[in-house]
Amino acid sequence: MSILTLRNVSKVFGDADNGAALITAVNEVSLDVQAGEFFSIIGPSGCGKSTLLRIIGGLIPATSGEVTVGTEKVTGPHPWLGMVFQEESTFPWRTTLGNVEFGLEMRGVAQDERRTKAREMIRLVGLSGFEDRYPSELSGGMKQRVAIARALVLEPKILLMDEPFGALDEQTRIILGEELLKIRDQLKQTIILVTHNINESVQLSHRVMIMTARPGRVKAIVAIDLPQPRDSSIISSDRFGKLVAQVWDALREESIRSFKQTEQRE
Repeated sequence: MSILTLRNVSKVFGDADNGAALITAVNEVSLDVQAGEFFSIIGPSGCGKSTLLRIIGGLIPATSGEVTVGTEKVTGPHPWLGMVFQEESTFPWRTTLGNVEFGLEMRGVAQDERRTKAREMIRLVGLSGFEDRYPSELSGGMKQRVAIARALVLEPKILLMDEPFGALDEQTRIILGEELLKIRDQLKQTIILVTHNINESVQLSHRVMIMTARPGRVKAIVAIDLPQPRDSSIISSDRFGKLVAQVWDALREESIRSFKQTEQRE
């Protein structure tokens, strides 16, 4: 059953009336994401991946087309949707507990209830014992766990993740990816991940969507037929290597096109 549907979604930036050049970032994207699915979006730099995710999240409007969550059209931030960004997003003046309970506090949830929920989510992301630490006392990977917990404590049906592990080293990315799969399995979460990392997309996903160079369209969707539940040991399997190669085969031409587009702009 589809929990998220995109139909002919496009995004054009610029204002022709004021003489600004029009740039089509996303062009006629249609897709369906199933409830409980881990769906990754990959493509060359500048292809509109993050723009598409922000349209899905209701943070920016599409120029044309529509996004539907369940049976409701997305016209702005939606309670079914939570988001985690690559950028450092923890509040430096709040402890881990204070960061995780922030959204519940904004919703007016009573202190005892929100702290109970926040502590449970902190436990789930493996940060028990760090409730009173400030972001400056945490590693990059731990801060991203805080950001994930802060999004999940609001109980979104769909978690949108924009390069959440992009600033981390490869080993930390792999381990956090494995932890994310465990959390998804426990919460029955639907996750949509934007990433540049082919290995990461194959490690985590049920399906991987490859986008073309700008303007971003759907070039291919690759089904990842690796066993479930899945941990990081899958990376050493022959099938994993073949799927990585399949995604790269679809992505390679678009990456070259994107590189040439950048050269022409320079």
